[in-house]
Order: sequence, then C-alpha cells, then structure tokens
Amino acid sequence: MEKNLQSEGASLYLECEKSWVFLVLMGVAGFYGAFTYSIRGGIFCNAQTANFVLCAMALGNGEWSHALYYLIPMSAYFLGAVISESLGSQIKRFHLIRWDTLLVFLEMLAVICLGLLPESAPYQISQVAINFICSMQYNTFRQAQSIPMATTFCTNHLRQTGIAFCKILRHRGERQYVHRLLSHLGMLGVFVAGGIIATILCRYFLGKAIFILLLPLAFVFGNLLYADLKKEKGRLAAIPRGH
Repeated sequence: MEKNLQSEGASLYLECEKSWVFLVLMGVAGFYGAFTYSIRGGIFCNAQTANFVLCAMALGNGEWSHALYYLIPMSAYFLGAVISESLGSQIKRFHLIRWDTLLVFLEMLAVICLGLLPESAPYQISQVAINFICSMQYNTFRQAQSIPMATTFCTNHLRQTGIAFCKILRHRGERQYVHRLLSHLGMLGVFVAGGIIATILCRYFLGKAIFILLLPLAFVFGNLLYADLKKEKGRLAAIPRGH
C-alpha cells in the first residue's frame, strides 16, 4: 500500500505531511538542542529521557529538592502533548486553518520571546519553553508521506536507518526500503546541520542567535497557510496520517 501511495505522487499528501516540512523542523530541533546545551544550562530539551535519568540519580543520592525540579520540564512536555492533542480537533471546527499551521506560528512567537530574553534570565525559562514546543511539535508532526517520523530527536531515525539497511540487503535493494533509508538519513543530517549552525551563531550572538530560526519557520508557516487557505481549502477535514 505504501509503495502504491508513493508511486501516485506527493499530491496525495497534505502539505503538513510533506517530507520537506519534516526536514526543516528537524533542522530547527537540532538548533534547539545545541542552543540549550551550549548557552542555556548544558542540557538537551528536545526529549525527556535524560531528565528521567537525572531525576532517578537525584532520588538515588537523596537529593529530594533536586529531583523535584525535574518535574518541571517533565510537566511541560506532558502539557505540550495534552494541549496539542486537544487543540487539534478544536481548531479544525473553525474550518480556517489546521492545527499544524497554527503550531508553527506559535513556535515563531516562542522563538521571538526566547530571543528577547536577557542573558541574565534564568536558564529554566528557555529550557521549559523548548520542552513545551518540542512536545507539541513531536505530537503534531508524525508521518512524512506515510513514513513515521520524529521531528525533535534522533534515536528513532538511527534505529529506522538500521532496519531499512537490513531490509535492503534482505530484499536486494528494493526501492521502498532505499527510500526509507535515505529519508531517515536525511533527517539525521539536517539535525546535525541545525546543531552546527546553532553552535557557531551562539558563539557570536548568544541568545539572539535563535532569531535565525524565524527564517525556516516562516517559510514552513507561509506554505502551510497557503495550503490551508487556497490549495487544500477543501481538505481541511482530512486527518494527517498517523493521527
């Protein structure tokens, strides 16, 4: 079925399902990771595994207040999933734009707010905000042209690359598995590129470096908005694959 969908062309997919959207958002996520690690407290905020490990270590060491702190980013990630899941159906009732489009706009507003923060502001503000953003983005953008994707972290892409590689060997280079392999490698590549850009820009511009993300996000938002208002106006009730 997947192979047939691919052969019929990308026009079958909503704009928010296109591979290029996921690639751009993955690059943005790579920037977030390097941004928070290099100048906002030395941690990664794109996912929560590290926070659970650090919380467990704090509990094991009897550092109760330190352990409680990790409930803040965990709660932000939890709320991001809850809000994105509930607002998606609510926004659709207005028949104006998709939740996916609105989310990218809200992400742009968050980037502006983070860029305007003084360098003396507590790191936790940026950390929690990016936790919240990444949770909503991860829960909203799920499949790129029928291929399950994550737009905020790399672990699953690395796993899927290994799976696709084995299937290519097993099925003698069958095209659908080559496509999957290249898709996941592309996501890994743009994530790394986003991290490189963040590292270089943060060295010179500190927190203001995050403003650069307005360019790719505005590009995604413009295309999604055009699709909602013009190209896909009659398909607003369609549900993106994976939801």
